[in-house]
Amino acid sequence: MVNVAEQFKKRAVNLTLNEGLVEQAKIYTSNLSATMELLLTDFVHAQQRERLNHRNAADSCADSWNALHASIGSFADEHSTL
Repeated sequence: MVNVAEQFKKRAVNLTLNEGLVEQAKIYTSNLSATMELLLTDFVHAQQRERLNHRNAADSCADSWNALHASIGSFADEHSTL
C-alpha cells in the first residue's frame, strides 16, 4: 500500500510568514510544512465546497425561473416585437 504522502510530488516553495506566528506555531508542531499542507488542504476543500454550493444555488434559481416561465409564460409574450 502506498503512503498518502508519497502519492503526490512535493516541491519547495517560499512563503513569507509573520516571524512571531511561526515561532508560536513551532510550539505546537514539529513539522511546520506538514501542518501548513494540512491547513492549505482544508482551505482549498472549503473553497471548492463554497464554489459548488454557489453553482448549485444558481442552478436551482435558473430551474425555478424556467419552471415559472413554463407554467405562466412571460410578460413579454403579450406584446408585439414590432
